[in-house]
Amino acid sequence: MTFADSALRLSALAAHWLHWRPDDFWAATPAELAAILLPPGGTYAPPDLDDLMERFPDG
Repeated sequence: MTFADSALRLSALAAHWLHWRPDDFWAATPAELAAILLPPGGTYAPPDLDDLMERFPDG
C-alpha cells in the first residue's frame, strides 16, 4: 500500500468517524490521529524511519 493509498483511507475514516474536513485531517499529526483512533490504553509505535526511507525513496 502506498502513502497516497494510506492517506486516502485514513482521511475517509476521519471524515466518517470524526466528522473532520480535509483541512482538519491534514493539520493533525500522526500522533494526534492515533491518540484519537486507538482504544483507551492502546499504544502507538511510530514507524521506523529507515523502513520508511526504504519503502518511499525520494528518487
